[in-house]
Amino acid sequence: MKFLLKAGVPIIFLFLLLQSFMVMPAEKTDERKYKVVYTDNELEIRFYQAATLATYYSDAVSYWDVALPAFKTLAGYIFGKNETDARISMTSPVQMEINNTASSMSFLMPEGSDPDKLPKPKDPKVILHKTIDEYVAVVKFSGFASDGDIKLYSEKLKKLLILRKILFYGNFRFQGYDPPVKIFGRRNEVLVAVKWNVK
Repeated sequence: MKFLLKAGVPIIFLFLLLQSFMVMPAEKTDERKYKVVYTDNELEIRFYQAATLATYYSDAVSYWDVALPAFKTLAGYIFGKNETDARISMTSPVQMEINNTASSMSFLMPEGSDPDKLPKPKDPKVILHKTIDEYVAVVKFSGFASDGDIKLYSEKLKKLLILRKILFYGNFRFQGYDPPVKIFGRRNEVLVAVKWNVK
């Protein structure tokens, strides 16, 4: 019985995501821009300019336990659950941090957004904030992500950075680019902030 319940959670979540994406506009989702400053066969170093995020924080410690309530709440915000009932464009990727003490999911707000000028969320669990300019190291993988995948590729990225003597800091993050209706060619990434000197 427990197995069936556990196995059913991803299916229910995918169904809910499908319903959310079906009511989105048909135009292509904008993606966050970045500059690749280093690449090899195993990883990339990118430069990201500061961006505005809508973030849901959680004390859950697993992918699905974070994703289920976070996605519903954040989707509610961009679909009009805000002080002006405004719809905000969906952008990608969706970003998650999953840790043993605190986790989060973030939706990227449209390029050029200012947290102080966006409509305020009706749900206090949605926090609008701005990131800083940063360099990040990234490894990519495909398929439907899981806790095991995120852990595996986080460890892989960590080993690659140590081998290359690239200093990293902060939490490892997960980025997913695709709606649940996409079955093949899915794009996922694990990334972490790095110290990088532009030569």
